[in-house]
Amino acid sequence: MKVENPAAFRFLLEDELYLLNADKMLYDKIAEPELTTAEPSSPIIEQITPGSATTRPALAAEPQPVIPTPVAGFKYKGQNLKNFLVLTSYSTDEFIKAEHLTALENILKRKELGPDDVAIFNLANYSETKFSQLKPFFKPTKVLVLGGDALPQDIKVLKPNKPVTSNGITVLYSYSFDEMMNNVEYKKTFWELVKTL
Repeated sequence: MKVENPAAFRFLLEDELYLLNADKMLYDKIAEPELTTAEPSSPIIEQITPGSATTRPALAAEPQPVIPTPVAGFKYKGQNLKNFLVLTSYSTDEFIKAEHLTALENILKRKELGPDDVAIFNLANYSETKFSQLKPFFKPTKVLVLGGDALPQDIKVLKPNKPVTSNGITVLYSYSFDEMMNNVEYKKTFWELVKTL
């Protein structure tokens, strides 16, 4: 649309217009009426300035309720290359005790898995986290839960040493390393079940 007089925009557009500094001077020159010799009885024409033509009260934005965002990322050990999630619970260690990590790595080697093939996640650091929050992040196909404290709240119905497969995810809830370290029978049971994963 081509408009010869920019002052006409206020009749055509209802929204506020903002001019660049370089354009303001041009607009002021056009909006000013040319001085002509007029008779004293001529009517007075009201001069329109850019500020008065488009001034409207600004609407205040309604406050939106604050919705807590879910945890975007979790801190874990490994690279999860094979989508194998190992859940632990260690209140004094970042992921897992050093001697327990060595035992776990030896077990993984027997399954031809390296440390980068799994994700070791310490649930003690995220006590309120549910398995439904872990699934989209880790996308696990196999989950090994080491002890009752490492069992997320929303899957507490699992029975110890009974692998369960659901929605393409196999979950094994078994003993913690603290329970297994001095019990040969627990170690044997654990190894027999981990072989099936």
